[in-house]
Amino acid sequence: MRSPSRRAAEPAVPQALLWDVDGTLAESERDGHRVAFNDAFASMGLPWSWSIGHYGQLLRITGGRERLLADMAGRPEAPALAGEREALARELHRRKNARYAELVQAGAIALRDGVRELIEEAAAAGVRQGIVSTTSRSNAQALLARHFGPHAACPFDVMVCGEDVGAKKPDPEAYLLALRQLRLEAPAVVAIEDSPGGVAAAVGAGVPVLVTRSAYFAADTVEGAIAIGPGLHERHGWVPPPAAPNAPGAPSAPAVPGRVTLADIRGWHARMEHVSQFG
Repeated sequence: MRSPSRRAAEPAVPQALLWDVDGTLAESERDGHRVAFNDAFASMGLPWSWSIGHYGQLLRITGGRERLLADMAGRPEAPALAGEREALARELHRRKNARYAELVQAGAIALRDGVRELIEEAAAAGVRQGIVSTTSRSNAQALLARHFGPHAACPFDVMVCGEDVGAKKPDPEAYLLALRQLRLEAPAVVAIEDSPGGVAAAVGAGVPVLVTRSAYFAADTVEGAIAIGPGLHERHGWVPPPAAPNAPGAPSAPAVPGRVTLADIRGWHARMEHVSQFG
């Protein structure tokens, strides 16, 4: 019988991982959404085409429809009336989403290296997982179905997408909603993001956040992250580096060479109060 003086062991943290989608699970902005937008323009006979560089600038605006409206504001050939621009943006966004789903189903958008391995490792360890994204639910579901199969096999317990909130990232609303759905406190969770806006959203909700640099945010300044690195496929190049096994604050499980593991995330989480360069 357990001694009454012994306290129950605290659950290991993180108890949940919250994943961003575009740029984090996959390089879907550059290779999927941008291509689909251009196909939508062509389908409506519009002489517009977003280059890789121009789309990178538009990504500073959160939300696909919002990007369309911002881009139209600088095009003299766009409809002059606000209502007409709104209608055009809605139709372009609808066509773009349909085309994006086709690209996903065709296998044009792969998961980033190391993503599947960490998702499967966390699921096997009983760590809950969720999606917190500003993309539409249809886009997120298309990507997840392509890479994880039917809904029954999906490893994600919750999904918060753009249409679920009134304010998109960098507002923390999406993360606060995910926490309520998981019934977890923010310090028990780790978010995985790639952009400054996503990091700001997580930090605003009090959620510790890990940054995996993506193609469009490879050199952007981020504040408040517990660790920043080149991707989950690589343990080298992270700041701070993963804790060596048996080091103070290091997890008990041995590190796996080559990729970031759940043990590494637990180590960063344990040391996050000491990562002053991100505080």
